[in-house]
Amino acid sequence: MFRDEARIFVQAGNGGDGSVAFRREIYEPKGGPAGGNGGHGGAVILCADASESTLLDLVRSPHFRAQNGVGGMGANCFGKDGEDLLIPVPVGTIITDEESGAVLVDLETAGARVVVARGGRGGRGNTAFKSSTNQTPKEAEKGRRGEKKTLRLELKLIADVGLVGLPNAGKSTLISRVSAATPKIADYPFTTLHPHPGIVDLPGFRRFVMMDIPGLIEGASAGAGLGDRFLRHIERTRVLLHLVELPLDGDVEMAAAGARTILAELAQFGHGLIERTRLTVYTKRDQVPDALALAADLDAALGVHGHVVSALTGEGLGELLEACWRVLHPSIDA
Repeated sequence: MFRDEARIFVQAGNGGDGSVAFRREIYEPKGGPAGGNGGHGGAVILCADASESTLLDLVRSPHFRAQNGVGGMGANCFGKDGEDLLIPVPVGTIITDEESGAVLVDLETAGARVVVARGGRGGRGNTAFKSSTNQTPKEAEKGRRGEKKTLRLELKLIADVGLVGLPNAGKSTLISRVSAATPKIADYPFTTLHPHPGIVDLPGFRRFVMMDIPGLIEGASAGAGLGDRFLRHIERTRVLLHLVELPLDGDVEMAAAGARTILAELAQFGHGLIERTRLTVYTKRDQVPDALALAADLDAALGVHGHVVSALTGEGLGELLEACWRVLHPSIDA
């Protein structure tokens, strides 16, 4: 199950208390203070892990506590520090402090990490209070409390190419054909219920990440259908593939109106999506006898030059993927 939002409670470890002790040996009955310091509490750390793809585990178990530091002991023995607690999250997770609303960090790269709750400092033992005027101190510090926070986590998947279009435009079929992604494919709307990233391999050891999101409908940017939950996942994509289904009945104007609906939703959502580099793709070429003529009419209606493909037969897919590569890597000879 895919989850891209979570609310978690984190508590760092408390510092151990300092010790009050005195050195007592057979030949040194007044050996002076010997109380060690307490250990520091463990911190809570979030780390971006490329093997993670959902926040589901954090939704199921939202409470996290790091280990407390151990109290100091006699003979100037320091207490052991508490172990840090490392929580893996998917790459692309944004962490927000719920109380202040401040964004703490955006974990955009694998291996990136952030301390979200610092452990408490260990208390000093009475040895630390010894001075020329106080040679037998009987005081020690209590360990400091570790930080506690409630955090909101939001996942924005990272991909090179994002697929957008109306429901049943052929997005899931296309990504399943060009990558190892296995989205649900069926002949009814909203078969895709969550984003599906897939790796596209090209000749010459070239590859990029493509992502399919649920189909958009009019009003998606304002909450209609599933779009408002998943539009944010294409904020990080560098190229958008706008899939437009070739009309089986030849109604070019209706198909163009559907394409304009998607563009309007991208504009309404904001975040620069409408300015993003965009390639238009006409799908289901195998089902339309006069596909190229219809594509030319749609080009004229939309003011674009689209790619005509069939995910079922593979027609046009090679040219489309090479076009994506050229846009992603304009300085490299593909």
